[in-house]
Amino acid sequence: MSAAAEPAPAVAAAIGELIGRFDPDAMDVPRGSARIRLEVVGGEDVDVVVDPPEAWIEPAAGDADARLIADGRTWEAIANDVAGGMDAFRRGRLRVRDDLHLGVGLLAATSGGGAGRLRFGRIEAGGHEIAYCEAGQGPPLVCLHGLGGTKASFLPTLAALASRGRRVIAIDLPGFGDSSKPHAAAYDAPWFAAAVTDLLDALELERADVAGNSMGGRIAIELGMSAADRVGRLVLLAPALAWLRERPWKWVLQAPLPRLGYLQPTPRRLVDPIVRRLVPGGDRGWTAAGVDEFLRAYLTPAGRYAFYECLRNIYRDEPYGAQGFWTRLKRLEPPALFVWGREDVLVPISFMRHVERALPVAAHLELDCGHVPQLERPERLHEAVAEFLAPGGEGESRRGGRESGRREEGEGLRADSPRAARARERG
Repeated sequence: MSAAAEPAPAVAAAIGELIGRFDPDAMDVPRGSARIRLEVVGGEDVDVVVDPPEAWIEPAAGDADARLIADGRTWEAIANDVAGGMDAFRRGRLRVRDDLHLGVGLLAATSGGGAGRLRFGRIEAGGHEIAYCEAGQGPPLVCLHGLGGTKASFLPTLAALASRGRRVIAIDLPGFGDSSKPHAAAYDAPWFAAAVTDLLDALELERADVAGNSMGGRIAIELGMSAADRVGRLVLLAPALAWLRERPWKWVLQAPLPRLGYLQPTPRRLVDPIVRRLVPGGDRGWTAAGVDEFLRAYLTPAGRYAFYECLRNIYRDEPYGAQGFWTRLKRLEPPALFVWGREDVLVPISFMRHVERALPVAAHLELDCGHVPQLERPERLHEAVAEFLAPGGEGESRRGGRESGRREEGEGLRADSPRAARARERG
């Protein structure tokens, strides 16, 4: 709140109208009730208390579970447009901090009804409680986040593809976000793939396309290798891949070190600033919200265990041998689009040539971005993904084993074209 106050009655009326549209069926409140602060830049902050099926406004007081931040004019615009809250969030005029599950959930619950609207929920699947958000109607696309992430990293994908005739479902993998965090679980790719298969059963989906970023991409590949009959097409965004170089610390990681996560002291006042200093842009925009999401799980003992065990398993992923990753990748059946960031330091684009050798039928897209294409290059990415997933599109043609093709930003590349040859030279 600043000294230059907005006309309080108009903003208060706008917020009142917004909360008057509250639909409890679109929002999931894991702890039963929540206090969400609506911060008015240059005006008076208020709290929305959500205790389903009701929600009401109170003066701002105490600690809030989540914060929504915008100026008075944006709050008025949101009140006048039932879909305005999500639009303002996507455009950066409204920021959500501390808990995106609750903050964006409130936006979804006040965005008006209609088939295919954004909604948040949770479902029991294979003994796990899975938190998810979904939007749209049509063929299903299940989205799997990366290590330390949550379903929030795929909110731009929901917005982009739900409007193109897809039912997009982004989940919190077990161990992360608002999903259950089982003690002493395996937290490796086969274990996660089984959990996703259980989720498809719970959602009564016989088959779905699957998108995954980083660790989620590795899980998507595992799902395509172990349950190909449940997968349509794969969209693999900077997927984690088995190391090809010698792993000098592999022998140390045979020990159950992740269990130390249950004992590790992690006071937020110390951990928060350290993480934000380590992550570029960790105090602003989407990155700040992503750090919030990471910390929500990491600051709990079970969340730390899941994080460390996943990290250990990514490092220990066997590359070769009968059950090695690169050996099995050659037998991947579902059509796959691999997306690479030219500035990615976690999964360098040099891995592309290894994938091309192992899986020559795959499609590839190179983007000028880092490790999270759906946040860094959303428009270009989602245009290409929509084309790949379209009936009769490039993904459909690759099911029959046709040759590989690359795409760079702004153009399509075939493996036998002069441009593709030059792209290989640059790679």
